[in-house]
This record gives sequence, C-alpha cells and structure tokens, in this order.
Amino acid sequence: EGLPRLAERAGRVSVVRSLNHTAAPIHETGLQLLQTGRLARGGQDFPSFGAVTARVLGPGRPVPGHVVLPRQIDATGVNVGRGQGAAFLGSLFEPAEIDGRIPEVFAQPHGTVESSNLPGLESEVFASESETVRRAYGDTRFGQLCCRARQLVERGVAVVTVNLFDRLDGQVTWDVHAAGAAAPGTLFDYRDTLCPQFDQAASALLDDLDGRGLWEDTLVLATGEFGRTPRLNAGGGRDHWTGAWSAMLAGGAVPGGQVIGCTDAFAGSVTEDPVDPSELTATVYHHLGIDPRMELAVEDGSTIPLLEADPVTSLMSA
Repeated sequence: EGLPRLAERAGRVSVVRSLNHTAAPIHETGLQLLQTGRLARGGQDFPSFGAVTARVLGPGRPVPGHVVLPRQIDATGVNVGRGQGAAFLGSLFEPAEIDGRIPEVFAQPHGTVESSNLPGLESEVFASESETVRRAYGDTRFGQLCCRARQLVERGVAVVTVNLFDRLDGQVTWDVHAAGAAAPGTLFDYRDTLCPQFDQAASALLDDLDGRGLWEDTLVLATGEFGRTPRLNAGGGRDHWTGAWSAMLAGGAVPGGQVIGCTDAFAGSVTEDPVDPSELTATVYHHLGIDPRMELAVEDGSTIPLLEADPVTSLMSA
C-alpha cells in the first residue's frame, strides 16, 4: 500500500522480514551489526563491508572501492561508532564521500582519474541525465543520490552506500518518535513523504540497473538499523524495536519473488526463519566474492574471522 511501485516489482526482489537482534535498541548497534557484522567492544570498532572490500581490491585503483553518499552517518544520539568507516584498516580505506563536489579523495590515494568520470552531486550532473531518467528517480535528494549511485557503479566503484539521512536531529526521518522538535516525524510522514520518495527512487534504480545491463552484477540492499515498536507511544509515534524488521534485496544472484521469515500477528516477534544482521552482512560479502570467514588482522596483531556468521542460503542462487 505504501510502496506501490516496488510492489509491482515484487517478482524481482527478495524480502527478509525476520531481521532481529538482542543488543541495545539504539541506532548505533544496528548500524554496526548491519555494516560490520560485529558490535564495537571496549572501544574497538570494526570496518564496514565497504572498507573491507576496498582493502581486498587494494589501493591504486582508478576509482575508490567504497563511496558513501552523501557522507557518513553522524549525530544519531550516542557518540560511538556507526559502522560506515574503515576502523583499524586505516585512512587509506575510508569511504570516499561526495557532497556537492568532486573531492580530492578521487585523485589520491586511490589513483588518478579524470573528475568527469566520477560524478558529484551538483544539480547539473543530475540534469545531464535524460529527462526520462530524471523523472523516473524523482526530484528529491534521495532520488538524485540513487541516480548518483548507479553512475558510480557504472564507473567501477565496488560498493556504494546511500544514506537517505546522514543525521537525525531535528528533522523528519524514519525515526518517527513524534517527540517534538528533536524527533518530529510521525506515521503520517511515512505515508505522505518518506515512503513515496523511497518507493520512486528505489524502483527507478532497479529499472535503471536492469536497463543498462548491470542487474546481474549489482546487489541492491535496502534496510534500516531496526524496526519500530508494534504499538504507538503516547505521542502517536513508534519507538525503536529490534525484535523484528525487514530488508529488501535485488539483483546479483538474489532470487526474486520470495519472502523470508514470518512474525507474529503484531509484527513484534519473529516466529520463523530468524535472520541476524550479521548474516545479512555475510550475504553481502558472499555476493562480493569475499569469504566472510576470512582472517582479519586487528590492532593488537592478532587475527579474527571477518565474521562469525554465514550467508543466508535462500538469498543465494542455486
């Protein structure tokens, strides 16, 4: 109902509706688990799958291995790692950020590249696309970011992370606490603004990747760091909930037209095929051709497996 365009494309996507975890129900834990597969402990952050991919590919490539659009997530409430950086892998593998310009990071240390090959976020770059493409993505910031992601994938960037919001304070986001100026979003914003812009841009991205012959080589993953409480709070909003939430995957080797997992009647607890966020991260690694059990050297010189989780088998082609 809220995502009619994506509903029309349901035969091409997989939906996981049984994500859950038991860590603290805050933004930062969910972001860490989804993007690194681990929780930061004792001040030790872990690298994102984008940073690990950049390291596996190695420096000196003509384009970055990992780009975050428009920038890494910040100001989510608790001052701990949010899982989008390189952590102990070092600054060489930090994601490139594009925010209204072509940054110097595209020249060094990743290698030399003509700036015209890596689009920034200027409105002129979006305008250079055909009217049909621009209209498909929609005249929203998120629509432009998704279009930019496709451009970067075309130019050889291995991992592109698109943040619909890069901070939460004082604006309408998916974090619909209905808590006044600090978190003003409500469920009506889902209906009127957030779902429509996501539905249009995400659908356009899927169509665009398919139309340009990029579908089989590109995995698209859309998710949030947790769900929302099954019941309304006193202000008419919904708060953080880690008991059950959903993800959409498409492209690459992901089979289409399937739903994984079930919840109870209130969408509050997983009743079938639970999926830990780290298993979703392992699935991403699998599609990138990286063994999620690969040994990774940490700061003290010891090694640990990249993850202690395996991919979700139903999200891999036979």
